[in-house]
Amino acid sequence: MEYKIDDLQKADYQQVVALWEASVRATHHFLREEDIEYFRPLILNVYLDAVNLKGIKDEEGRLLGFMGVFDDNLEMLFLHPEHRGKGIGKRLLHYAVQQLGVTRVDVNEQNEQAVGFYEHYGFETVQRSEKD
Repeated sequence: MEYKIDDLQKADYQQVVALWEASVRATHHFLREEDIEYFRPLILNVYLDAVNLKGIKDEEGRLLGFMGVFDDNLEMLFLHPEHRGKGIGKRLLHYAVQQLGVTRVDVNEQNEQAVGFYEHYGFETVQRSEKD
Protein backbone atom coordinates (compact mmCIF):
# COMPACT_ATOMS: atom_id res chain seq x y z
CA MET A 1 0.00 0.00 0.00
CA GLU A 2 1.25 3.49 -0.84
CA TYR A 3 0.90 5.75 2.18
CA LYS A 4 0.09 9.39 1.47
CA ILE A 5 1.65 11.93 3.80
CA ASP A 6 -0.40 15.02 4.56
CA ASP A 7 -0.04 18.13 6.68
CA LEU A 8 -1.81 17.81 10.01
CA GLN A 9 -3.87 20.70 11.34
CA LYS A 10 -5.12 21.79 14.76
CA ALA A 11 -8.33 19.88 14.04
CA ASP A 12 -6.17 16.72 14.05
CA TYR A 13 -4.48 17.41 17.39
CA GLN A 14 -6.79 15.32 19.57
CA GLN A 15 -6.23 12.34 17.27
CA VAL A 16 -2.48 13.02 17.27
CA VAL A 17 -2.32 13.07 21.08
CA ALA A 18 -4.41 9.90 21.34
CA LEU A 19 -2.06 8.14 18.92
CA TRP A 20 0.98 9.52 20.79
CA GLU A 21 -0.34 8.10 24.05
CA ALA A 22 -1.18 4.70 22.57
CA SER A 23 2.28 4.51 21.01
CA VAL A 24 4.06 5.61 24.18
CA ARG A 25 2.16 3.05 26.27
CA ALA A 26 3.17 0.32 23.80
CA THR A 27 6.83 1.24 23.43
CA HIS A 28 8.03 3.53 26.23
CA HIS A 29 7.91 1.09 29.14
CA PHE A 30 10.49 3.19 30.96
CA LEU A 31 7.95 6.03 31.42
CA ARG A 32 5.79 6.19 34.50
CA GLU A 33 2.12 7.13 34.49
CA GLU A 34 3.07 10.53 35.94
CA ASP A 35 5.41 11.11 33.00
CA ILE A 36 2.65 10.43 30.47
CA GLU A 37 0.25 12.69 32.38
CA TYR A 38 2.93 15.40 32.47
CA PHE A 39 3.73 15.24 28.74
CA ARG A 40 0.18 14.89 27.37
CA PRO A 41 -0.81 18.59 27.76
CA LEU A 42 2.65 19.72 26.60
CA ILE A 43 2.30 17.67 23.44
CA LEU A 44 -1.17 19.10 22.79
CA ASN A 45 -0.58 22.72 23.73
CA VAL A 46 3.09 23.37 22.99
CA TYR A 47 5.03 20.75 21.03
CA LEU A 48 2.66 20.18 18.12
CA ASP A 49 2.62 23.89 17.30
CA ALA A 50 6.44 23.97 17.31
CA VAL A 51 6.98 21.45 14.51
CA ASN A 52 6.11 20.83 10.88
CA LEU A 53 3.51 18.14 11.56
CA LYS A 54 2.84 15.44 8.96
CA GLY A 55 0.80 12.28 9.16
CA ILE A 56 -0.59 9.25 7.39
CA LYS A 57 -4.28 8.41 7.64
CA ASP A 58 -6.29 5.44 6.45
CA GLU A 59 -9.24 5.64 4.06
CA GLU A 60 -11.59 6.50 6.94
CA GLY A 61 -9.42 9.38 8.12
CA ARG A 62 -7.95 7.57 11.13
CA LEU A 63 -4.39 8.58 11.91
CA LEU A 64 -1.92 5.69 11.54
CA GLY A 65 1.30 7.57 12.24
CA PHE A 66 2.75 11.06 12.45
CA MET A 67 6.01 12.96 12.66
CA GLY A 68 7.11 16.41 13.71
CA VAL A 69 10.11 18.14 12.17
CA PHE A 70 11.85 21.34 13.22
CA ASP A 71 14.64 22.63 11.00
CA ASP A 72 16.71 19.52 10.11
CA ASN A 73 15.69 17.55 13.21
CA LEU A 74 13.07 14.82 13.44
CA GLU A 75 11.61 15.71 16.83
CA MET A 76 8.93 13.02 16.96
CA LEU A 77 7.74 9.99 15.02
CA PHE A 78 4.96 7.85 16.45
CA LEU A 79 2.90 5.01 15.03
CA HIS A 80 -0.34 3.53 16.22
CA PRO A 81 0.62 0.21 17.87
CA GLU A 82 -1.69 -1.77 15.56
CA HIS A 83 0.11 -0.38 12.51
CA ARG A 84 3.73 -0.96 13.44
CA GLY A 85 5.74 -3.09 11.01
CA LYS A 86 3.68 -2.08 7.97
CA GLY A 87 6.10 0.41 6.40
CA ILE A 88 4.49 3.54 7.83
CA GLY A 89 7.50 4.54 9.95
CA LYS A 90 9.84 3.87 7.04
CA ARG A 91 7.67 6.00 4.74
CA LEU A 92 7.57 8.89 7.23
CA LEU A 93 11.32 8.72 7.85
CA HIS A 94 12.17 8.63 4.15
CA TYR A 95 9.87 11.60 3.52
CA ALA A 96 11.49 13.49 6.41
CA VAL A 97 14.98 12.92 5.01
CA GLN A 98 14.21 13.35 1.30
CA GLN A 99 11.57 16.10 1.38
CA LEU A 100 12.17 17.97 4.63
CA GLY A 101 15.97 17.77 4.85
CA VAL A 102 16.17 15.87 8.12
CA THR A 103 19.70 14.94 9.12
CA ARG A 104 19.21 14.46 12.87
CA VAL A 105 16.74 12.66 15.10
CA ASP A 106 15.99 12.76 18.82
CA VAL A 107 15.17 9.38 20.32
CA ASN A 108 15.02 8.03 23.85
CA GLU A 109 17.87 5.57 24.17
CA GLN A 110 15.71 3.44 26.48
CA ASN A 111 13.43 2.84 23.48
CA GLU A 112 15.72 0.22 21.99
CA GLN A 113 13.37 -0.65 19.12
CA ALA A 114 13.37 2.98 17.97
CA VAL A 115 17.15 3.25 18.30
CA GLY A 116 17.49 0.11 16.17
CA PHE A 117 15.01 1.48 13.62
CA TYR A 118 17.00 4.68 13.12
CA GLU A 119 20.34 2.86 13.07
CA HIS A 120 18.94 0.51 10.41
CA TYR A 121 18.38 3.57 8.21
CA GLY A 122 21.89 4.93 8.72
CA PHE A 123 21.57 7.20 11.74
CA GLU A 124 24.23 6.97 14.40
CA THR A 125 24.58 8.35 17.91
CA VAL A 126 26.61 11.55 17.95
CA GLN A 127 25.38 13.08 21.18
CA ARG A 128 23.32 12.15 24.20
CA SER A 129 21.75 14.12 27.01
CA GLU A 130 20.86 13.15 30.54
CA LYS A 131 17.29 14.45 30.23
CA ASP A 132 14.63 14.08 27.59
